[in-house]
Amino acid sequence: MSSSEVAATTKSDRTRAAIRDVALRSFRERGYDQTTIRLIAGEAGVSVGTTNYHFASKNDLVQELYLDVQTAHREAALPLLEASDDLVERLGIVFRTGLSQLGPYHRFASEFLSAAVSPRSSINPLSGDSGPSREIVVGLFRDAVAGASDKIPAEFEKDLPAALMLGHLLLALFWVYDSSPGQERTQRLLSRGLRLLKLSLPLVRMRVLRKPLRELLDLVAEVGA
Repeated sequence: MSSSEVAATTKSDRTRAAIRDVALRSFRERGYDQTTIRLIAGEAGVSVGTTNYHFASKNDLVQELYLDVQTAHREAALPLLEASDDLVERLGIVFRTGLSQLGPYHRFASEFLSAAVSPRSSINPLSGDSGPSREIVVGLFRDAVAGASDKIPAEFEKDLPAALMLGHLLLALFWVYDSSPGQERTQRLLSRGLRLLKLSLPLVRMRVLRKPLRELLDLVAEVGA
């Protein structure tokens, strides 16, 4: 029995959990295009109507997938964050554990991207429906920044995590198109970016550069709004 089924307390809860578990497994094994509501209903042993009662559309189940992936991301990242107080190392932990959780979906990633790319898509990563999973990532970056010994100016602490979350989305977009073995090009890009960040962080503490950074963070906040 899955963890979600154990947590379910009523027959309706158990049915919903079973549908969710079948859908998430199918997304991993078949991808977005080949996973249909009819297929999910058949494998869960319920009717299409019952499936639609619990999840109005396939994209509602994709949101469950987003939450599942980011919950696993948080579980993987938090113990590692406890082992370091270096800001760049902590940020690297959040980025790398996030990519690691995406790994099983790489062969189908372009299908999910095609379905999500429209601004009107409910599974667009910047959509309102995607807010709960997005907030998990923002929270991890917030923890990474707050727990570092090398502090950034307090005026940037509030907005930097959301900017880093957008950076994570851009890195994931590069990862979708990365056909190198194990997506090693994405890992190299991340490593180079972190090295550049480590070199540039001391500059953030210079008052003359704070205004440009403030304007950059305000611009990022507007993009994510």
